[in-house]
This record gives sequence, structure tokens and C-alpha cells, in this order.
Amino acid sequence: MTSTADDHNATSQNLANVPITDEEIFRSHEGGKLSVELCSPIDTQRDLSIAYTPGVAQVSRAIAADRDLVDKYTWTDRLVAVVSDGTAVLGLGDIGPRASLPVMEGKSALFRTFAGLNSIPIVLDTTDPDEIVETLIRLRPSFGAVNLEDISAPRCFEIERRVAEALDCPVMHDDQHGTAIVVLAALKGALTHLDKDISGLKIVISGAGAAGVACAKILHAAGVPDIVILDSKGIIGGHREDLNEFKSFLATWSNPRGLTGGAAEALAGADVFLGVSAGTVPEEAIASMNDGAIVFALSNPDPEIHPEVAAKYASVVATGRSDFPNQINNVLAFPGVFAGALDADARRITEGMKLAAADAIFGVVGDDLAADHIVPSPLDPRVAPAVAEAVAAAARIEGVTK
Repeated sequence: MTSTADDHNATSQNLANVPITDEEIFRSHEGGKLSVELCSPIDTQRDLSIAYTPGVAQVSRAIAADRDLVDKYTWTDRLVAVVSDGTAVLGLGDIGPRASLPVMEGKSALFRTFAGLNSIPIVLDTTDPDEIVETLIRLRPSFGAVNLEDISAPRCFEIERRVAEALDCPVMHDDQHGTAIVVLAALKGALTHLDKDISGLKIVISGAGAAGVACAKILHAAGVPDIVILDSKGIIGGHREDLNEFKSFLATWSNPRGLTGGAAEALAGADVFLGVSAGTVPEEAIASMNDGAIVFALSNPDPEIHPEVAAKYASVVATGRSDFPNQINNVLAFPGVFAGALDADARRITEGMKLAAADAIFGVVGDDLAADHIVPSPLDPRVAPAVAEAVAAAARIEGVTK
């Protein structure tokens, strides 16, 4: 008998081959993708008196006397604010807050679909970090967690740090950490399939923006000893005098062999290529990698190298697209990460919680692991609950619960 996960995978693969028309896209977004539904109906005068005046005043008085009751009698403790300034939206770049709103609505729809969480899009008509941080501090009584989204680097690093320090609730910039979590899960799957160990890897990361920096950090924390990072000017290292503070930090522990040059020099003899940039990588550079190489070309819509070309040289290939095997998609991570953090009443999201999420995603694959199936389908209903359970357990172990 076919499992539920297999049914989802088969249906998804079949629909992925059906062309999507512009009419279908715009029709599905007309009027927005979200609405507010009542938990209890208001059909009678009695219902009205309970939901609003005079009954609601009793609940307000109770919360005024004991502020902790807000979690019990409002939706705050399960509400995620999806926040963006529209400066780095998908592959579209700086398109502004209004144009980013359909993406934020989509993110809220995914929170509800995969983790059962309420969320609300908040797009801010400012790019000033001070104003963004101050706005979220003022709005803090309205939500239980903050998902920062599509904020350009390097501003995103400062904004996330300052918001997390200022608020006593889970805060995560998904473009950074959602990507990093799923990349680590996919790497675990690829290494297990190839019977390789993480401790001997040489990894090349193309892209030193939000995703690249976070991926480098989580892979380093997971035990990868040799990480070389490329930006638009080549290999990041101590030889460079044009690095900002974040790239300078990377230079203190990456590139242990002191390489210089570009993609060709970095990829020669490497085991893993991770592309999180809008650039391209030459076929001959991929061909120079070690036998049994792993290629994660995650740029959308155009991967850094076409997966069919990469497959001529690599044993495992993944992309960020749904029409190729091994889609590395943030939706595998963020719904469960936030659900788990809120389940545990966590004050913040730690590195240990992110590592636990990656392990949980990899664990869902189980006996189905194969070269073309190193991570579960984004539609696999087992993923978010597994991630949530692992993240909540890690939060309690690390003592970051309230």
C-alpha cells in the first residue's frame, strides 16, 4: 500500500509537470491569499455579548492584572509576524514593501498549512535599521515570534541581532537560517548515501550574502573543517583588504589553506559546491572537483549550473527548484522551527535548535534515502511535526524557555 508521504510526492511530481499560466497565478492571488476566521461563531446576541462588550471587558481586566494571561486568552502566543522591508525579495531584488506583500502573504499561508500557526504579514516603508527595530519593539505585544524575510545583506545581520536582543521571543531571518538548516539536512542525506564523513569535507560556497554567511556558519558548527567562500570578487580570505565586517569575520576561520583566486581555484579538488548566489559556475570548474562530488546549485530560477550538466561529474545534485530532484526548500524548516520554539515557550532560537531541526528533516527521509531523494518533499506532512518536536526538545535542553 502506498504511504501518505508517497501519495503527496507522486501528486506533487505530476502537478509539477503541468505548465502554470499567468491567468492561473493572478487569479489565485486576487484579493490576497489570507483571511481571518473565527474560532467561535457570533450568531446570537449572547455570542456577541461574550465575544465583545460586555463580556470581553472581563478578559481585558484579567490581563491587565496578570499580563501572562494574554497568551491564554488571545492568539499572541501562536502568532508569527512575517516582517519585510522589500529590499531583497526572491530573485527580484529591492522592489519595495508593497510589491513584497504577496510573498509575505504566501509565507503566512505556508505557516498555516504546514504548522497550523497563525501569522500576519507586516511590510515596513523604511529601510533604516533603527526604525525597523524600533517598530518591532513597539509592536511586540501583538505577536509571539518574528520571521524576518527578504531584507538585504549586510543590513539583515544587524537587524536580526538587534531585534533578537530586544525582544523576549523567537526571532529568525529565514533567508539566512531556513536555508542553512535545509542545506545541512540535505548534506547529511547526501553524505549518508555516499558513505562519507562530514569531518573530511572541502566545501565551496558561492555567495556571501544572507544565505551564504548562515550556511557557512552552520556547516562550520556541524564540523566541516575546510570551507572556502566566494563573493563577486573571488575567494574570501585574509589576503583581501576590501571586506566588510561580516566577511572579515568569515575570513578569520574559513579558507584554511589560504587559497586565492576565484571559482576555478576554489573548486579544484573540492567535495561540495554550494551555490547561493545569482551567478554561474563553469562546467570545467565542476569537472575539477573530487570523485563523488556533491553539487547544490540553489539559485532561482536559474541554478548556478544546470543540474543535468552537474550530474555528469557529481554523484548527488540538488537545486532550489521543484521541477528537479532534491529540492532544497526553506519550507522544510521554518514552519517546524517556529512551531517548536513556540511550543517550548522559547525566548530565542539558538544554534542548537537549528542543528536539531536539520537532524529532524534528515531523519524523515529514512529508508527512502537515494541519490535523488536526500531530503523529504516540501509537501511531506511528517516534516513540520518532526522539526517542531526536535526544536522544542533542544530549547528545553539549552534552557532558553521562559
